[in-house]
Amino acid sequence: MPAKGFLSREQQVTLQKALKEEQHPDIRERILILLLLNDGKTQPQIAYFIGCSVRKVAYWSLHGDPDNLDSLKDKRMEGNHKKAVVINM
Repeated sequence: MPAKGFLSREQQVTLQKALKEEQHPDIRERILILLLLNDGKTQPQIAYFIGCSVRKVAYWSLHGDPDNLDSLKDKRMEGNHKKAVVINM
């Protein structure tokens, strides 16, 4: 688990801006996990506050990279590719 204050000031500003602008709720939740970890909250405290499992907080605290916001996305977010549309004439 990262130590309190592990984020640089630049990383904090970037994450806070992304938290405000991000449309996808899962990404916002993961950003919030990183920010709360930086504030010194424990994983159970964060899980209780957000309303998710401790396992989820533990996963994203290790796999979330504050320098690469794309690391907060998972394969399920890619979704289905657009299908060809058939137009009857």
